[in-house]
Amino acid sequence: MFLKLLNAQKLTERFFTLFNFTFLEQDSEGSNVLINLFEAVMFLFSSSSLALLLFYFQQYIQTNNKITFATFLSTYSFVFCYILAKRVLEFALVRLFLLKNQLRTFLNTKAHYLHSISFIIFILIIFHEFTEIHRLVLFSFSIFLFAIRFLLFVLRNKKLIFNKLFYFILYICAFEIAPLFILLNLMF
Repeated sequence: MFLKLLNAQKLTERFFTLFNFTFLEQDSEGSNVLINLFEAVMFLFSSSSLALLLFYFQQYIQTNNKITFATFLSTYSFVFCYILAKRVLEFALVRLFLLKNQLRTFLNTKAHYLHSISFIIFILIIFHEFTEIHRLVLFSFSIFLFAIRFLLFVLRNKKLIFNKLFYFILYICAFEIAPLFILLNLMF
């Protein structure tokens, strides 16, 4: 509701980002600031949706754990800090190496796809809570969404990726895969 009050058109565009390439082209021409109010609320929403999904996964794996707010809060703080640190580090490195113009579309695509997937995951979590959808369906569909996100991300940025393939593989390993392994090892 708060996002709709801030900017209803931008909210609709973010929700349908997975299906609309023209929005990404228009948005990549805009300013690339670290944060504004709409982006901050989107960041909180995305981290909340992903934290809920990870919390459900954690409860599914460790069936003997009690479901408490403190457990969710620790999961949320891990997800929040991970996404925040990654976003700030990406922004700082882009500014440091003066790559803002070359990587604007790359970073916007990545962030907008994550926001779009967060909306869909939130809807799935609501369905899971109020219907008889099994958690495995929730997890399977979420993995499918992240695979679609990665595929669209590569297709959208294929020229940049394939021109700098070594650096892209290094980026995937250093910023996407390794921190997730560390996060999962800390949580489980």
